[in-house]
Amino acid sequence: MKLRIVALASRTPAWVEAGYAEYAKRLPRDFAIDLVELKPEPRGRGKTALQVLAAEALRVRAACAGCRMVALDERGREWTTRDLRDRLVRWRDEARDVAFAIGSADGLDEALKRDAHDVVALSKMTLPHALVRVLLAEQLYRAVSLASGHPYHRD
Repeated sequence: MKLRIVALASRTPAWVEAGYAEYAKRLPRDFAIDLVELKPEPRGRGKTALQVLAAEALRVRAACAGCRMVALDERGREWTTRDLRDRLVRWRDEARDVAFAIGSADGLDEALKRDAHDVVALSKMTLPHALVRVLLAEQLYRAVSLASGHPYHRD
């Protein structure tokens, strides 16, 4: 099973790269993670926000091709860490690769979210997009650890 994080982002600070790398290297091979960074569509130039999101959606779809797509959006369903663990185990058992899509400053295109297999919120708060990849990588690591039998601090 391969996990992919597809992130629309321009420059990411060094702390984001370090945080993401720390959790990515902790994941076992059977849950390999891959980061695909896509450059956001330029704002302005007479384009509406909807046109910008639609253009970005084309690149996100291409980067998620062949994967089960999980769109991250603050209005999505909230999963617990155990929910994520259960889904990861099921997807692994089904030999499904999974791509998690992180939008740009304006989020993700509505049609892209409708077509996604799941729309998930890491929080109901608006989070910086760079921080989302670190939080997601940490939660993937935690869920995989649970699936491997490591104790959870709440048990």
